[in-house]
Amino acid sequence: MLFSELNLIAPILKALETEGYTQPTPIQEQSIPSILQKRDLLGCAQTGTGKTAAFAIPMLQLLHQPHLNTKGPKPIKALILTPTRELAIQIEESFKAYGRNLSLRHLVIFGGVGQKAQTDALQRGVDILVATPGRLLDLMNQGFVNLRDIEIFVLDEADRMLDMGFIHDVKKVIAKLPAKRQTLFFSATMPTEIQKLSSTILTNPVKVEVTPVSSTAEKIQQAVYFVEKQDKKNLLIHLLKDKSIETVLVFTRTKHGADKVVKDLMKINVRAEAIHGNKSQNARQRALTNFKARTTRVLVATDIAARGIDVDELAHVINYELPNIPETYVHRIGRTGRAGLSGIAYSFCDGEEKEFLDDIEKLIGLKLPVNEDHPFALSWQNLLAAAAEAKGKGKKKPNQREPRREREPNLSGAKKSYKPHHTGSTAGASAGGGNRRFSGGGSRRRD
Repeated sequence: MLFSELNLIAPILKALETEGYTQPTPIQEQSIPSILQKRDLLGCAQTGTGKTAAFAIPMLQLLHQPHLNTKGPKPIKALILTPTRELAIQIEESFKAYGRNLSLRHLVIFGGVGQKAQTDALQRGVDILVATPGRLLDLMNQGFVNLRDIEIFVLDEADRMLDMGFIHDVKKVIAKLPAKRQTLFFSATMPTEIQKLSSTILTNPVKVEVTPVSSTAEKIQQAVYFVEKQDKKNLLIHLLKDKSIETVLVFTRTKHGADKVVKDLMKINVRAEAIHGNKSQNARQRALTNFKARTTRVLVATDIAARGIDVDELAHVINYELPNIPETYVHRIGRTGRAGLSGIAYSFCDGEEKEFLDDIEKLIGLKLPVNEDHPFALSWQNLLAAAAEAKGKGKKKPNQREPRREREPNLSGAKKSYKPHHTGSTAGASAGGGNRRFSGGGSRRRD
């Protein structure tokens, strides 16, 4: 199917052509007609499936009123609520791209920056508002945002909201929405609390579900490097001697770890920057912009900060530290191999991380190939010995989760039961197809 077969108006089709898109992804093909019919929608979709365009394109068409002239500031007609700043920015950029030929105004608001520019824009009038929960509630309480005229409400990444402790804020926002509205609800997983929330805010919804990312196995070449923890720095430097690695996204589990990797690389004149929760929003955006422009070769990220990273033609991802949640691995490597392109993902594993590797391989249904062709190789026997030693000493595994506290992520409730399906020697996360496609955000772990 082509976008031209989805009954879209000419200005939107022209914008899609400008972006180079002709063929919708499965979730777009399934969602756009129902949304245009003003149906509520429940979408179960991972990142990288094109869900942002699945709701942005039909929303722009429904809100487009070319002959309507209103005096004074425009009331907010649509609200998209999303968990992180990076994802909010990405969604607003999508509205800008697909709505370039329309007269609709859109705005993104989030915390971590001054509010004056945001409140000034709100007072001039906005049709479509993209927001994170905290800043939205702040501006609502100050009287800058009124939701009484909302016609379309989108709750994006609902399970992520639950993980990050935002679910109560989300319910406060929903309580201020008009009862008569169209609601679009997206979540990668459906834990009990998210199921209950969806049933209370959706009316006879159309249900759309796309293949989980862990079951696609076409595009990403993967390898694991067994290495002592103290040798990971040298292994990374060794790999970066390969000039074919023009840019690489490196993942660490902690903010401190990300900063340390950047410092080590800068010492050998490799341009690197970090993005994590302790960085200001401006610093994070600057680092991402530099990475996309290829003035920064290595971007080091924690999982939550990487949510929403979407870089065209990113060929390499390196897991400097393995995640302690296996689904996070799938999301991490899914930053590459996007839009039908190939990708490469390397993972470093020390003795303490052996259990994490076991969990990952169980999830994806594949034993990752081991690369021993490097100067710091740790044999399988030595890896097992190191793992046994760490376990025997009762050593706490890296980033082992503590008992849940108030406002901490409810990770146990958000875990999805994937059905592994692999036929080749690689496993990954790809939107598939040779046609250029849309993609979305990143991982599910708080840093």
